[in-house]
Formats: sequence, structure tokens, C-alpha cells
Amino acid sequence: MNAPKTETRRAGGIDYTLTRRRVRNINLRVRADGSVAASAAPRVPAAVVDAFVASRAGWVENARAKAAAHARWDAAADAALPDKKQALAQMTALCRAYYPQFASTCPGGAFPRIAVRDMRTRWGSCSLKTGTLAFSRRLCVAPRAAQEYVVVHEFCHFAHPDHSPAFWAAVEAVLPDYRQRRKLLR
Repeated sequence: MNAPKTETRRAGGIDYTLTRRRVRNINLRVRADGSVAASAAPRVPAAVVDAFVASRAGWVENARAKAAAHARWDAAADAALPDKKQALAQMTALCRAYYPQFASTCPGGAFPRIAVRDMRTRWGSCSLKTGTLAFSRRLCVAPRAAQEYVVVHEFCHFAHPDHSPAFWAAVEAVLPDYRQRRKLLR
């Protein structure tokens, strides 16, 4: 299979990268760094793609502003984060507080391995295979109620490795207000 062909173009005051690939529509996106990328089928003339990009100039500028604001928020949040050692101690202590309620569902009944990672798309994860609960370092600056929700949520995955009604019932049995706590993370 041939690799997609890319070229740098300018239209409507916007520099963008055009990638030719098998797509049905002209696709336009603004990346987190503010760069603009378009993809179109090889049969679509470049002038048509240029006109499309130029017609979306306002949308591109709004998307770039949102990306820049998000980058500033991320930088500010990252500056407030504890180092990994402190974050691990904080999350381990919180897990120890909830462990007695979940000891029977933990692999081998043992206290799980706790890990802290620089995750950006998740607050936590549970590995049944390794018996590990991993948490985002960013969770450490969230409200305590939100931290507790994520810890309970991940512990419940040892018994219910899905998001079935039984899983949510297990979360609710420990935290009847879990819906309000979950909203704190959004």
C-alpha cells in the first residue's frame, strides 16, 4: 500500500498540511499545537481543498484559540502538580483507606500495586492481569471527593471489569453520591 502523500499549502491566510488518502469528504482539523491539517481524496483538486480551507478560516481561528487556552490551562495545572513520589504516596494512602472494603475482590486478596502516571485522557485504570491500580498525577489536585470516586471506581473493576449495571451498583454501594463526585472531574 502506498503511503499517503502530503504537501504544505496556504489558503485564506492559513498554512496547512494536505494529506491525500482514501476519504469520502474533505476533512479539516486543528491540532493541539495549533497547526492545521486537511485530508482529501487524490481525485479532489487542490483548488477545491484550498477553497474549503479558506471558507473555514473563522472556525480554524476559533479552534486555534481553544487549543491555546487548553495548552495554557494544562501548563498551569502541571505547575501545581506534586512530584511523582508525593503523588504516589497520596494515592497509596487513599487506596489503603478503601482497601478493607475491596480486599475480597482484589487479585489474591492482596493490596494492589499502585502506580501514578502522567495520563492525560484518563483519571485511572485497573489491570486485573497485574493487580495494579494506576492513577493520573493530575488527579492529585482534584477535589478529595473526586479522588475518592476514582479510587472506588478502579477498585470496583476488580470485581466487575466492565461498566455494567452491576459495576455501577458496586460503586453506588460504597459512594451513594458518586454521580455528583464524578461531575467534579469534568
